[in-house]
Parts: sequence; structure tokens; C-alpha cells
Amino acid sequence: MVLPEVRREGDLAKFVEKRMDAFVGHPFRVNDAVFRIPCKIGAAVYPEDGASAEILFMNAEAALKKAKAGGERYLFYTQNMNESAAAALTLENQLRQALDNGEFVLHYQPKVDLATGRIVGAEALIRWNDPRTGLVPPGRFIPMLEDTGLIQEVGRWALHQAIADYLRWCGAGLAAVRIAVNVSPLQLRHRDFLAEVGKAIGIDARAAAGLELEITESVIMEDVRHSIASLEAIRAMGIRVAIDDFGTGFSSLSYLARLPTDTLKIDRSFVNDMTDTPEGLSLVATIINLAHSVKLKVVAEGVETDEQSRLLRLLNCDEMQGFLFSQPLPAEIFEARYLTQSASP
Repeated sequence: MVLPEVRREGDLAKFVEKRMDAFVGHPFRVNDAVFRIPCKIGAAVYPEDGASAEILFMNAEAALKKAKAGGERYLFYTQNMNESAAAALTLENQLRQALDNGEFVLHYQPKVDLATGRIVGAEALIRWNDPRTGLVPPGRFIPMLEDTGLIQEVGRWALHQAIADYLRWCGAGLAAVRIAVNVSPLQLRHRDFLAEVGKAIGIDARAAAGLELEITESVIMEDVRHSIASLEAIRAMGIRVAIDDFGTGFSSLSYLARLPTDTLKIDRSFVNDMTDTPEGLSLVATIINLAHSVKLKVVAEGVETDEQSRLLRLLNCDEMQGFLFSQPLPAEIFEARYLTQSASP
């Protein structure tokens, strides 16, 4: 069997396991007898395990012989790949259990009005509180959620949790601020996404006003026509829309005025470059002026220094978020620190 493209070790391992399960579960009928036939697999991957078909075949056969001798269902020729594939499958199973067991939590990073210093919003960020190891860095599990499609279910949970938190703040008399929730490409493309959003905010008339959906520029530009229709439908529900990571995708300047959005977020890479070169500063100034010309609010991401904050204020950037003001915080700490005092720092 030849696979022309393999994205990750975990993908290949999942493919092998699914095919093996399907093969073992398939009944072979010979005359009046039914047979179920077990199998073992050895795998080799180009170019790590060989530069030609002959060498790949030979190494796959060596892996198969080792699987037979050791009683394994399947083995990869490279030991490192075996370990990596096993780790990927283990992580995927742990993430599925985490979703079932309620181990995901939302942390909130405040958005600050640069003119007044007041808290005007928050971005909801998914965190995994693994009972075995504690909080897991997002870089370790978010890519796996995206690769396996679990991001769709976890994203749906995050949307409902953010709305529940906002309504709880309102009910408790706190200075509730609008919550921005990231939307993954899989979610936006799903045919039921708009219906899911409508159902989520349908539980309370206040929910839509407390919600903003952040969608990356690159996702919007993949299918502009479909994106415009989806964004218009989202805004028609009373929900604000933000373009996230602006400037990192293919240029969308010609579409910016046409996109039904409310906010533009400047990617942290531009904020970092702003204090390094005159060109970097000029680029950020251009983005802010362009956004304001089409009546968009501008938020700078990843602000970490006083100098960055000062320059953004001079450039009339509307809001900022970043470690200069606060790292993402668990909901209870965010509430106690920023919502009990009229959202003032």
C-alpha cells in the first residue's frame, strides 16, 4: 500500500489502525464458512527511511518482520517514528478524554483602551488543565485539536462557556465586558456553524451584545464570498466580528472595506517590529489609518513594553492586549481583579 502524502506521524498511525480494524472486522465468505483474518503491518516513510521505492519496500518488510516477531500489530521502520506516533495517539486519546471529563478551561486576557486605560474587553483562550500534569502549554495541544478535528467540539464548548461566563458576570452585577472567542477554520466552514452560534446566544437576550468572534485573515481570504456571507449573518445576530492576525495572510487590502467586520487586530509580529525599524513603525501607522478610514476599531496584540504602548497611543490605536498589562488569567482571578472595580486597572 502506498500513501502519496503523510502530514504527521499521528495521521499515519491513525490511518494504519483504522485500516487494520476495518480489515479484521470484515467477514470473508468462502462457500459456507466465514473467516475473519488478522493482519500485521510494517511501514517505512520517505525520505527518512529510504530514497527509493526498493529501499522503502525493504525497510517496510523489515518493520513487518519485527512486528511479527514481537507480537506488535504494526511497527514503523524508524524507532523514533514509532515513539512519536505512539505519543501522538496517546495525546489524541487524552484530549478526547479531557473533553468528556470537562478538563478544558477558559482564561481571559484583558483588552485595554489606550486613551483611558480602562478594561473594555477580554479574549477567551482555551487552556487544558490536565489532572496528571496541571496546565498544558497551548502549543502542545492546540495543533493536535486542529489536526484531529477536535477543535470543532472544543471550539463549540468555548463559545458556550464564554457566553455563560458573560451572563454570570451580568447576573452578579459585575462590570461585564465583551468576550472575544476565536473561531477555527473548521468551525467557520461547517454548514451548521451559524445555526450553532444562533442557538448559543438564543438562551438570553443579552448574550449577543457580550460576544465578539475573532476570525483570522487567512481563513477569511480562503473563500472571500463565503466569508462575507457568513460574517454578515453573524453581525445580523448582533455579534461583533474581528479580523485576527491582520497582515499575516495574503493581502486583503482591496477587500477590507467590503468585509462586514467591526475590529481589526494587528498581529504581534508587527507590534514587535514597530520599535526596531522606521519601516516597522510606518507599517503599523498605515494599518491603523487604513482601518480607521473604513471605520474599524484597531486592537494591537502582544504588547509587552512601555515603548510599544506609547507609540501605539501616539498612532491613535484604540486598544491593546498583551503581557505589559496582563497575561491570560483564570476566570475567577480575571473577575476579581478587573470586573469588581468598574473594570478599571
